[in-house]
Amino acid sequence: MAGADVLFIGEIHDNPHHHVRQAELTAAAAPAALVFEMLTPEQARAATPELMGDADALGAALGWAETGWPDFSMYAPIFAVAPDARVYGAAIPREAARAAMGEGVVAWFGGDEAARFGLDAPLAEAEQARREAVQLAAHCDALPGEMLPVMVEIQRLRDAALARAAAAALAETGGPVVVITGNGHARLDEGAPVYLARALPDATIRSYGQAEDGRLDGRFDATGDSPAVERDDPCAAFAARPTE
Repeated sequence: MAGADVLFIGEIHDNPHHHVRQAELTAAAAPAALVFEMLTPEQARAATPELMGDADALGAALGWAETGWPDFSMYAPIFAVAPDARVYGAAIPREAARAAMGEGVVAWFGGDEAARFGLDAPLAEAEQARREAVQLAAHCDALPGEMLPVMVEIQRLRDAALARAAAAALAETGGPVVVITGNGHARLDEGAPVYLARALPDATIRSYGQAEDGRLDGRFDATGDSPAVERDDPCAAFAARPTE
């Protein structure tokens, strides 16, 4: 991972082992900037240098408890090991995502910006179908067919937003930049690094993915593995519904 201008570090959001490794890699990278999938740009501006090592005060300033992400205690060490880093947010709230789908993601993102990051380029038919199948499985086979292209577009929009935040962070701080995000967004074959490489072809981009019990989809420069955590079956509620 050494020498990266931008380093994406993936995670499964509720796995505490993954956040420990993120903090270790962030400390080693000594980033000038941190980009978080979990924060909006407005929230990120609340992460001032004097708060970076105070987990309680920082969590409160960010309004983390209201975000729906796992407990801030898992993320706080990442901020603490980079106390001088400038913090950026790339989250697109649900209301904004709905607005983007209504307006069209290219128009909402900005036509020139969409072209710069490649968001305006349609996926090949086979790739579109594959991603729709992934979304269907991820949503317990419970999404209506007409929603699948929408979910794929939202995923691509979030990838492009992460890439744009990383590009801004690199331009404004000189880097290195560490991006904290889910494994799916950190993938070199389809995630945010694809969009960033389109916009910054000369940047050195690296990605680290984190598996659970050896299971990890996608391509990364390097990977780590941790034990899976116990969690409820997200599809159990659908299975329990009575059929007509």
